[in-house]
Amino acid sequence: MKSNVLITGSLGLIGFESTVFFLDKGFRVLGIDNNLRSKMLSINTNSQKKIEYLRKRHKGKYIHHDFDIRNKKCISDLFKKYSKIDLIIHTAAQTSHDWSAQDPFTDYSINSLGTLNLLEVFRQYCPTAVFIFTSTNKVYGDLVNNLNYKESKNRYDLNKIDINYKGITEKFSIDQSKHSFFGVSKASGDLLVQEYGRYFSLKTGVFRLGVVAGKWQNGALEQGFLSYMINHFKKNGEFIVFGYKGKQVRDIIHAKDLVYAFYLFYKNPKKGEVFNMGGGRNNAHSLLEIIQKISKLSKTKPKILYKNKPRTGDHKWWITDYSKFKKLYPSWNIRYSVDDIIFDIFKDDV
Repeated sequence: MKSNVLITGSLGLIGFESTVFFLDKGFRVLGIDNNLRSKMLSINTNSQKKIEYLRKRHKGKYIHHDFDIRNKKCISDLFKKYSKIDLIIHTAAQTSHDWSAQDPFTDYSINSLGTLNLLEVFRQYCPTAVFIFTSTNKVYGDLVNNLNYKESKNRYDLNKIDINYKGITEKFSIDQSKHSFFGVSKASGDLLVQEYGRYFSLKTGVFRLGVVAGKWQNGALEQGFLSYMINHFKKNGEFIVFGYKGKQVRDIIHAKDLVYAFYLFYKNPKKGEVFNMGGGRNNAHSLLEIIQKISKLSKTKPKILYKNKPRTGDHKWWITDYSKFKKLYPSWNIRYSVDDIIFDIFKDDV
């Protein structure tokens, strides 16, 4: 019998990279994706092109389902149909920090209630499977903005003696801060996945992510800034930087490195575990530094519009300390540098 992997958001950046990885490993992938991101953010996600790519390369191994994770009946029917599911990778979400404030009900229903739907059918129909949830560093809110930063020409950063210099660990508080409605809905899903793992003794893992990038993403102003920025550079278009003078720092991880971490967790799962996952200190750059790199590669002078006011609840600085995951899974490493990631996106239109 073929091993089945269920991947929600299977045509998004992380979901698609996961789909390709597990198909290459010989799994059958049950994909769920209704292309809602395209409608919400008014962008072309190339979903049909991706489906055709999967069906051509992996005939009969990728089975696509075009429905919403909030639809309990569709979710239940799928789990009933396939007698054994070994792994669930739940990446489907409302992903925009800004969009969530426009419609908190929709945002919460997708990110929290949709996750609850999946957890319940997971518990009822395949409780021996592994459940992986893509959470976000926005669950920590904006407390990180209160750290003691120093300002240099191109970035904000901490002193090397600061306890958070190497990055933020899973022990950082998620309370008493401003998260954005997206951060709150993802925190709810995050806690549900932990609770199903600990309360029902199920194999669940939460991966709290920052900037994940790769060639399969069609970014928008509201979400997916790196691919959005690179595409604007290619077209000599204007790119908007919100707040902090472009000195805000982000650590970037390639989706391929993230998916390999999923695979290692699947091979040796835990119950209700949480991991901060990102590019770490070596892959941490400010927006100004990233703009310089893209400008050099594209050989174009960027058109940047700087706005003084940052996005509500946005991070002034974020670097991930992924040492907890690395300790448990020592064979995992960051393989893609920021230069590698930029080049991967720049050279290959999806």
